[in-house]
Amino acid sequence: MAWEERVAALWATIDDHEGEEFFAKVQALAGELPEGDARALFELACANDSTGHSDRAAPLYRQALAVGLTGVRRRRAVIQLSSSIRNLGQAEESVALLTKELGEGSDQLDDAVAGFLALALADLGREREALTLALVALAKHLPRYNRSLANYGRLLSEGQEPA
Repeated sequence: MAWEERVAALWATIDDHEGEEFFAKVQALAGELPEGDARALFELACANDSTGHSDRAAPLYRQALAVGLTGVRRRRAVIQLSSSIRNLGQAEESVALLTKELGEGSDQLDDAVAGFLALALADLGREREALTLALVALAKHLPRYNRSLANYGRLLSEGQEPA
C-alpha cells in the first residue's frame, strides 16, 4: 500500500488508538519520508493537534509551510495552524493568516476558513463580524432560506439590524 493510502487509513482509525500510540504510528510513517519533508511535518503537526498538543503542532505547521507544503495540505495547514495559535492565545495572528487565506483561491475548505476565522474574531471581541462569516458560510448548506440568511449576514456586516 502506498504511503498516502497508509496515512489515510491510519487517520480513519484515530478513535481506535490512545493519543501517544496514535502519535507514534504517525511518527513511524513520517519517518519513512526524507527528513524535512513537508508532508511528514504536516502529518506530525496534525497528530500533535489531534492528541491535544497545539503547542507542539504550531511550529511543525510553520515548518511544513516554510519548506513548501502544497495542495490541499497547504490550505489545511493554514487553517489548522490558525486554530492552534488561537488556542494558544494568538487570535490576532490567527485572524491575519485566515484573512489572507480568504484571498488564496476557492475550494471545498472555504467554509472551514470562514468558520475558524469567525472563532478567532470572536476571541478578539469582534462577534458581529464573526457571526456574519458564520451565517454566510452556513447559508450555502441549507436546503431553504439560503438567500435570506446570507442577506441577514451581510446586513450585520454593514452594521444594520436584520429585519
